[in-house]
Amino acid sequence: MKKSDGKFTFIDLFAGIGGIRLGFESAGGNCVFTSEWDEAAQTMYERYFGDKPHGDITKINEKEVPDHDILTGGFPCQAFSIMGDMKGFAETRGTLFFDVERILREKKPKALFLENVRNLASHDEGRTLKTILSSLKNLGYFVHHKVLNGLDFGVPQKRERIMIVGFRENYPFEFPTKGLRGAKKLADILEPDEQVHKKHFLSDYVKEKLRRQLIEQNKVAPDYPSVWHENKSGNIGIHRFSCALRANGSYNYLVLDGKRRLTPREMFRLQGFPDNYEIIVSDQQARKQAGNAVVVPQMEAMAHAIVEAMSKNPVPASVPVEQRSLFGVEQESMLEPTYAASR
Repeated sequence: MKKSDGKFTFIDLFAGIGGIRLGFESAGGNCVFTSEWDEAAQTMYERYFGDKPHGDITKINEKEVPDHDILTGGFPCQAFSIMGDMKGFAETRGTLFFDVERILREKKPKALFLENVRNLASHDEGRTLKTILSSLKNLGYFVHHKVLNGLDFGVPQKRERIMIVGFRENYPFEFPTKGLRGAKKLADILEPDEQVHKKHFLSDYVKEKLRRQLIEQNKVAPDYPSVWHENKSGNIGIHRFSCALRANGSYNYLVLDGKRRLTPREMFRLQGFPDNYEIIVSDQQARKQAGNAVVVPQMEAMAHAIVEAMSKNPVPASVPVEQRSLFGVEQESMLEPTYAASR
């Protein structure tokens, strides 16, 4: 990995096309290790950052991961085998979160940042998230978690994701509420129709079908531009922003102004990627990558909030729970750490 004189070092796990890395580099970080198994994502990542990610994290020895200050990753969520005993490692074997755990246990970074789908909070009636938080607590981290919406961070996309932050010291952390740069409207991210390839435009048949559906639902399209979202029941929602992009399907169920699909560049812009992030894969792969990506301005805000918290004095352990809010600690997301015994 190339190195620079960053304020701190971090690693980028389950890196995708590097949205989290963009956020943490904006806060002064130096990425010292990356892992991503998808070859098309590796190709995009290497073209932009100049570093080819290591492959499958499950095949990487944690001792070979460089020392780092912050571990980051948008790990995939699979069902955990939960028997009610909350045994940490024993509960998560066979899941990719286990690989996060083993690196944390070995390298003991000062902080961690994990991002996942909103449904993680309710998966298996909340037991999956409880297992994750319990594991991080047992590894010695003070943990905070919250669901944030991309719309609040300057992109015209309603994308709600859960953010998990942990510190080895009890820093007074607060989740950001907005982005660090100006917000963009839908019109700001669209390519001119005359520059869009004809393959992205709907057939006359589909346009007429959508028109009939709107009439039947007594809906009138708002001022343009707008994104039309047809759900499984055939109901069409019309908004001045996009609903959340998905790895598979966004291209088919999101329609701009009732006449065309979103282009790969527009999808990348919806996630906050810069225009100089070159798209060198097929449209199908680009749509998949955009749907799996993170909201970059949100990652920037999170990275700066984490770094800011670590620049402050930790909250003394003796401070009563009822007074912790005076130090900026969110009581509802606070977990007192207990240090797990070695394996």
